[in-house]
Amino acid sequence: MNTPKFSIASRQLWSVALSILVLAGLSSVVFLTTGCKEEVVEEKAPEPKKIVLITGVPSHPSGQHEFYAGAVILARGINEQSGLPHRVEVVKHGWPEDESVFDGAHAVVFYSDGNARHPVNGHEAKLDELAAKGVGIMCMHYGVEVPPGEQGELFKKWIGGHYEAGFSTNPHWTAAATLDKEHPISRGVPAVTANDEWYYNMRFAEPKTARDILTAVPTKERINRYVHWTPKGKEGLGKRQTMMWAVERPDGGRGIGFTGGHWHRNWANDDFRRAVHNAMIWVAGAEVPHVGVESQPVTEAQLNENLDEKKKMEHISLPTEADNNQPAAPEIDFRWPGYPPKK
Repeated sequence: MNTPKFSIASRQLWSVALSILVLAGLSSVVFLTTGCKEEVVEEKAPEPKKIVLITGVPSHPSGQHEFYAGAVILARGINEQSGLPHRVEVVKHGWPEDESVFDGAHAVVFYSDGNARHPVNGHEAKLDELAAKGVGIMCMHYGVEVPPGEQGELFKKWIGGHYEAGFSTNPHWTAAATLDKEHPISRGVPAVTANDEWYYNMRFAEPKTARDILTAVPTKERINRYVHWTPKGKEGLGKRQTMMWAVERPDGGRGIGFTGGHWHRNWANDDFRRAVHNAMIWVAGAEVPHVGVESQPVTEAQLNENLDEKKKMEHISLPTEADNNQPAAPEIDFRWPGYPPKK
């Protein structure tokens, strides 16, 4: 009979086609064969997530603390380049005047100055209300710093910890950082090497609720500038330190702290940027793709777009190996705001 012969050939063709699809990584369509019937089952598309990215007011010289310009790069990568359905809405220069931007939000990310210039000041109740509903909260760079006490306790609850003046420290150094390979944020990021103002020795909740995600070992040889130098900072030399951490809160939400982000040029570092993109997706409750969040390389022209107006504007160059091999700075005496006390 001719029919069985044709059926076998048909099955062989389907088998070859399936093998090609699997090898090509096209897993969005799955073929199931039962007897002589083939049916197509499509995987469920990821649920779109809304991320509100709040940027701080202008701060520091040109090329440093470029909160808005950096946020635009991050948002463009997710909104236009990742192929993911998630959406980042950028709020420029402080807490939004219209709080309806939080409607339907799955995460709020702060990239800003901290302490007296933190956008959350005066709005703690609103953010706590969002957190109680399971909204993720992420803070980057200076945005992880708040004073101990009431705000510090809120940050321990929201993101697992914070930078505390006199306890934490913030030198500029080249970190050869590794990621927790068991955590989704590490997907597609083999490592991160970058010179930045990497804060460390955070004031974590006790008992510690956060999981270390990105860590590196500071040494005197790797520090090219001391800013606020503390006894705990010195004790931490030669020991693995945490620069990104993650927490899964009892309210169902997630929290992230990330201490890098001082130098605007580092957003053109693909591994650096992908680690942050992955963290933004994760904190919103989304599944991080197995290859991580993909985005196009950042050009030098793009680095120089949307910069805050400063008295002296600098042209921002792409990061280079020279950035990561700066000479060690002479060690300084301990100093931080309020110390040593004035005589």
